[in-house]
Amino acid sequence: MKKISIAALLASALFMSCQPTPEGYVIEGEVDGMQTGKIYLKSFRNKMFFDVDTADIVNGKFSFQGKVEQPLLYGLATDDMSYPAQFFLENQKMKLKLDAEDGEIEEIENSTLNQLFLDKQDDVLEEGFDIDKLVSENPASPVAAFFLYRYFTYQLPLEQLKATRAKLSPTLASCPYVKDLDQIITTLASVQIGQPAPAFTLPDTAGVNISLADFKEKYVLLDFWASWCPPCRKENPNVVAAYQKYKDKNFTILGVSLDKDKERWIKGIHDDHLTWTHVSDLKYWDSEVPALYAVRGIPANFLIDPEGIIIAKDLREEALQEKLEELLK
Repeated sequence: MKKISIAALLASALFMSCQPTPEGYVIEGEVDGMQTGKIYLKSFRNKMFFDVDTADIVNGKFSFQGKVEQPLLYGLATDDMSYPAQFFLENQKMKLKLDAEDGEIEEIENSTLNQLFLDKQDDVLEEGFDIDKLVSENPASPVAAFFLYRYFTYQLPLEQLKATRAKLSPTLASCPYVKDLDQIITTLASVQIGQPAPAFTLPDTAGVNISLADFKEKYVLLDFWASWCPPCRKENPNVVAAYQKYKDKNFTILGVSLDKDKERWIKGIHDDHLTWTHVSDLKYWDSEVPALYAVRGIPANFLIDPEGIIIAKDLREEALQEKLEELLK
């Protein structure tokens, strides 16, 4: 169980915003169950972590110091951890305890932001979590903005997402999570049912450029997936069944992968018997086409009619079969 110890509540309005702060940060850390080794401080961007700094663990302790422009999500990881332990880095002195075995931060002192983050980081993953309530109660918190941006842009209907975003404080205007959220909302509005499908061109597995326009006058299922994505692999047999049933009825599939390893991408195609056209720029979550369609989670798909209009979204399991039966029977 995660525990938070609050040693001080200084400048709380500043802690709860993404506004620049004048002082740097000092992290004094302790690693439970590890006496020596390396530990890495990582910044978070677009579902990915990037190394910022490295420190030695000596007698189970480590430290970092530096400066951030505003409080944002960071991670700590040792060589044995498969995923960074997440926390919000602020320009102040922070004491924390990391459980290297569980890969979690057990305790952080002197941080109201992290009290909120660690209290809610598991809850937001549960079905039915009320993100609107969290934002309403913490409108100036970058933690609330992060959760809304990270987990709910692909769960909430557009109008509900816009309404919840509107409750965030104007003091968060410079926060990157709010900027990204606003961009996603704008993009989502452009790919609603009834809107023209945005055009794009990407290389296929042989390096040949393929355009969405190459499939005009057909019904096209634009399928976003990746070989590393278990829910995608689980859904693939259903997509294969749809393709086999309707491929001769003016229907095809264009697979857009968020892979970053070409060999694994091609192996996934072969292993799952995905015999339609596949494209990817192998840029993982930095790929431009998922961003063009405001795809924040996979699997995701868009059904496009012969006129190039989006007529359905996120059809999975029986919903995919039923929609194609309705259109192509």
